[in-house]
Amino acid sequence: MRARLLATTTATVLAATLSGCMTVHGETAVVPALTKAEAGKVLKEFIEVNNKANRTLDAELNGTIEAGALGAIDQAGLRARAEVNPQGNEDFSPLELTDPRFLIPKQAGWPKSFVADTATNRGNDGRWYLVFQRGGVDEPWMATYLAVLSAEETPEFVMDEDGHVEDVPVGGGPGGEPDAEELAVPPEKISREYTTYLTDGGEGWAPGPHTSAWRDERAENAEQPGVRTEWADTAAEAPHITPFALRTADGSAVVFFASHHHKKQTVAKGYKPKIDDPYVKALLEGDAKQSVTYVRVSEQAVLVPPADGAGEVEFLSRVTGLTQVKGS
Repeated sequence: MRARLLATTTATVLAATLSGCMTVHGETAVVPALTKAEAGKVLKEFIEVNNKANRTLDAELNGTIEAGALGAIDQAGLRARAEVNPQGNEDFSPLELTDPRFLIPKQAGWPKSFVADTATNRGNDGRWYLVFQRGGVDEPWMATYLAVLSAEETPEFVMDEDGHVEDVPVGGGPGGEPDAEELAVPPEKISREYTTYLTDGGEGWAPGPHTSAWRDERAENAEQPGVRTEWADTAAEAPHITPFALRTADGSAVVFFASHHHKKQTVAKGYKPKIDDPYVKALLEGDAKQSVTYVRVSEQAVLVPPADGAGEVEFLSRVTGLTQVKGS
């Protein structure tokens, strides 16, 4: 099994407002999601307003550009940081996204999606893969996923003679029929399959820090002196969070999807949970008398093999962020 970049990062807060500029097309016509020139304008405006929102710690501004998993993570981070630092981010260093490559599929209906593959100044050797999605002709493009992938290990995507990539329709083909080249796990089922695996175990997932090692870590830490830890994993599904997948030259697909993870820690009677991190405190709801539940949203990019093979789902990237803290 080829080595893949396993990227677990703290989410970098992003924000921007993007105006849609795509020409109106029919609901059933298979057309490019937008042109490369339009994609360039979307990315340029994203960077500009993202930097403004990061500097001022403006979660509301972020909500005009980010949605889905990326928006949930970044907006929670902005709210926490703004409460701790009401003066704004005085040490802000502007985000730079350079050398863009746009992965644009031809699609029918909505949502429409594309990926901006860029170099970044955010301190790692990987490239950023930002997924932008748009739910309708009157809606703006929203950044919904961020993955960090190694340029060397990124799979080769299927491209037609015009340079357009091939997506995997969520739910099958344009008419809802099964896709001609099926995957081991369809994009619309990947989140539920992953969260079920984390809870119950099973086969089909390559071992690593986000699969087998994470299950082992949970088992080891479930019962510690004075504290009990419980986990609950739930799928993130359309229409709130819609997966997106691009076919690769070997018959597999890179699938971007999200999931929700609850970690509840309960201390022994006579003790009270201790929360020292000011950013965690900023997200706390209720009084943590005996237990604290940490709610995280996770966005990931995985390589899903074809259904007729014996391969396993491999993680390429995982970005997770704390979105809510509940005391009881």
